[in-house]
Amino acid sequence: MTEEAAVRIKDMLEKDEILSSGHRMCAGCAAPTIVKLMGMALRGPTVVCEATGCLEVATTIYPYTAWKIPWIHVAFENASAVASGVVEAYKVMHQKGRFEHEHVDVIAIGGDGGTFDIGFGSLSGMLERGHDVVYMVYDNGAYQNTGIQRSGATLPGQETTTSWAGKVSPGKEQRKKPIAEIVAAHKIPYVATVSPYHRRDFIQKFRKALEVEGPAFIHAISPCPRGWRSETGKSMELAKLAVETGIHPLYEVFDGEEYKMSGPSKRIKELTPIEDYMKPQGQFRHLFKDPQWEGFREQIQTWIKEDWELLKKKCGVE
Repeated sequence: MTEEAAVRIKDMLEKDEILSSGHRMCAGCAAPTIVKLMGMALRGPTVVCEATGCLEVATTIYPYTAWKIPWIHVAFENASAVASGVVEAYKVMHQKGRFEHEHVDVIAIGGDGGTFDIGFGSLSGMLERGHDVVYMVYDNGAYQNTGIQRSGATLPGQETTTSWAGKVSPGKEQRKKPIAEIVAAHKIPYVATVSPYHRRDFIQKFRKALEVEGPAFIHAISPCPRGWRSETGKSMELAKLAVETGIHPLYEVFDGEEYKMSGPSKRIKELTPIEDYMKPQGQFRHLFKDPQWEGFREQIQTWIKEDWELLKKKCGVE
């Protein structure tokens, strides 16, 4: 890292937090840490548009808010559309001399349900229009806020209240939707995956997302002790294991074509077995308790290894 880049990171770390203490997120939830890291990357006037979800509900219980910057709550399905409107509104206000700053960074945030599923049409439209918005999804693998139902982000083998596990089913049987790849296919300037465990990587990527001209997308893994049935003190360990197992590899995509694997993933010589990631989580307990699901567990491992090798090929990593 250059001296200039190191100084910039130092400045980011010294910034005031954008989310106050005393919010009502669950103990061990990674989402507040994700927001804290996002705040360290901010560069000036910023507006956040947030879809309904865990983060919205728990940080803004009427009439209180934990947010220290301008923040808008919108519906599950339209955070991207509202963010597009905010961008256009500031352009008009600046042209009319009603706003002194030349630029305002606009960020849209959604959970995986509001991003992979309900809000995907709105997100795709924003990307196609080319609005200068950074969209960040905090991915906890289900609709945790509304009862832990499966989403497009739910992993195969994961048990939720709508993908029950037992003698008939191993939990969700379908593969996880590759949201970063789908977004990158829109040929937008910047797409990146991040983990709150790898803090420096996270901050640097979010700052890149802010600095590009046009839409950018950040996919953050967000451990959820309540939905994952994991220990509250294990969230950062699980965020680390998600990277090491290849379940959530860290990489960037520029203009939908140039793939670059990030340092934490690039340093991996051999993937950690998925058992190390699954065993601390009650939502995967059945895969180890019932011998009949051993083959399905092996299939999940095969899928992950295949995806890992394909990603390495795209990134030009031997």
